Amino acid sequence: MANPRSAGTALVEPRRFAQISAKAYEHPADRAATSALHSIPMFDRVVRRLTELGHERSLRQVLLGNAVRLGDDQVPATWATFRRCLVTFDLDVVPALYVMQASQANAMTIGANSPIVLLNSGLVTSYTAEETHVVLAHETAHVLSDHVQYTTMLALLGLLAGGVLSGQMVGLPVKALMYVLLEWSRAAELSSDRAAALAVGDPLAVCRVLMRLAGGAVEGMNLDAFIRQATEYDDEEDLFARHGRFRTEAMQRHPFPVRRVKELVTWVASGEYDRISSGSYVRRGEEPPVSAELQAAVDHYRERFVRFTDRTLGGVERVEGQIRDWLRRRGTDSTTGGAGRAEPAD
Repeated sequence: MANPRSAGTALVEPRRFAQISAKAYEHPADRAATSALHSIPMFDRVVRRLTELGHERSLRQVLLGNAVRLGDDQVPATWATFRRCLVTFDLDVVPALYVMQASQANAMTIGANSPIVLLNSGLVTSYTAEETHVVLAHETAHVLSDHVQYTTMLALLGLLAGGVLSGQMVGLPVKALMYVLLEWSRAAELSSDRAAALAVGDPLAVCRVLMRLAGGAVEGMNLDAFIRQATEYDDEEDLFARHGRFRTEAMQRHPFPVRRVKELVTWVASGEYDRISSGSYVRRGEEPPVSAELQAAVDHYRERFVRFTDRTLGGVERVEGQIRDWLRRRGTDSTTGGAGRAEPAD
């Protein structure tokens, strides 16, 4: 039987942003970090190579071994909400949607070639229809923004760090790549928060979900007070406190909920939410060229990523050499970019 809290969601006419580009709502940090990521030597080729070698299939098997695929005949209310999100963002691709047994309310989207969205059962059974809509819109935005290539890589590295795929990925400089991807992931989440606000037509609904992520479903929580807390957090003047929370956040995939609320509220106050909601937004194929301001942000992230690799593995050149060796052992000519003669693996 479907969750009664989700019932009726599909009866509401979905908002639709025809041919909307991810650049319409993309957070500057996301765009800059993604561009910087593309500039890291060999990085995109490693992601592509992992997919070619079948590691994405291994990841799918690990994640979906105990999951249930949703559809018209399986938790239909949640499936209908998901389809509604696809209509909102004018997406032709229909990712697979799964629910897996886990008490923590969480969701993720992976799949460089064929995206899939995973929901924890704790989310499906406890979230209201509106809250579920927010989460599914957020995950759908990851697909539109083409975040899935790097989120898949991050999930693979997590499995490697846990020893699940260690025998298949010998020689890959995991720690350096993990730091870089985590920094990117936190920026990407800010874009999807914006998209979720557009999809549900209520930025405060997204803020309420973020408050729930921070404090749980506690009766009596006040959203206005939480938004004030987010402002206080952002205005923190203690440099030691700022440094401490940066170190804490450095190994997290998501920014702290209070920061996400502050970023979203600031964006709405800028007028961008209302402008896009009224139909004035960038369409696919009409994306503007890179501005000088954005290029400065890209340079900023590139420097941060270089420092990450310097601290973890002795520098970008060393990491590039390790990646080159790893690719070569798996049959790729890393100097020409083509397929080369396969060499024995470790």
